[in-house]
Amino acid sequence: MKKYIRGLGVALVATMAIGVSNNAHAEKIRIAGNFAVDHSSSKAMEIFKSELASLTGGKLTADIFPAMQLGGAKENVDQVRSGAIMGTWLGISYLSRTVPELEAVSLPFAFANREQAFKVIDSKVGDMLNKKLDEKGFTTLGYMELGSRNVTNNKRPLKTMADFKGLKIRMQPNETHLASFRAIGASPTPMGIKEVYSAMQQGVLDGQENPFSIIATKRFNEVQKYLSDSGHFFDFIVVAASKNKFAKLSSDHQDAVRKAMSKAIAWQRSKAAEEDTASLNALIASGMEFHAISNDVRAQLKSATSGVVGELKKKIGSDIIDAVLKELN
Repeated sequence: MKKYIRGLGVALVATMAIGVSNNAHAEKIRIAGNFAVDHSSSKAMEIFKSELASLTGGKLTADIFPAMQLGGAKENVDQVRSGAIMGTWLGISYLSRTVPELEAVSLPFAFANREQAFKVIDSKVGDMLNKKLDEKGFTTLGYMELGSRNVTNNKRPLKTMADFKGLKIRMQPNETHLASFRAIGASPTPMGIKEVYSAMQQGVLDGQENPFSIIATKRFNEVQKYLSDSGHFFDFIVVAASKNKFAKLSSDHQDAVRKAMSKAIAWQRSKAAEEDTASLNALIASGMEFHAISNDVRAQLKSATSGVVGELKKKIGSDIIDAVLKELN
């Protein structure tokens, strides 16, 4: 009996040693974002996490931190650049100050629908942007849909171009976005997303602009009355990794990361249209007053912002912008 117990003990120790050895060879990456847990992009990252573990047999796993758990978009970008985390998923505009060429896909009133937007980002344009990101220390893992951005406000319904005049609207820190709203007479203010709710609640801002899904998940309907479908920009979510940290992964693990992310992005893109419609319906049901922008007013807004394209060419060059316009035409 004593020999059996002693033998069992040796077996257990050996098993534990094997377990420690296996764990010692496992790698873990961390990816952070500022989207709410119930946003489709955050759900997609959970799909990525599951798929990555499956593809690598648990040898490479991911910890996912949505909802600003590791800070806002700016902090996440800084963490990726410093190597504190492997990657982040965020609205493309938050990287435009580091990589200004990204503004080429922020042209006002350029995209008629999401299919056209994906056609552009999945073309030579995406390759050109990926190269610019690479030059600044990022490895691009793909682009999800953030969606068409729409204005909300507490002042008045947006029925004419004149209704935009003087509105204090929160914008992302993207110079093309800001210039576009100045061109239509609004008063745009760049601001981090986490301050927006209280700023509108206190009347510091008249409104903001975001896809319907973000307006809903951020509960902006609680502090905003009027909702439009201005669709002035189509926005992408870029998944960006630290170039240095990604390069340190084995080639097999790099392939696994790309395959897992590709599956997650495909799911998110398919889900985004459904999420957009459901969010709009939920916002209206919550009491927001919805007003659709007429084709005539949209044409006026596009005309008023046409000069922004020329100014952007002076800033970042014409190559990428011309490639965008070629795809659009």
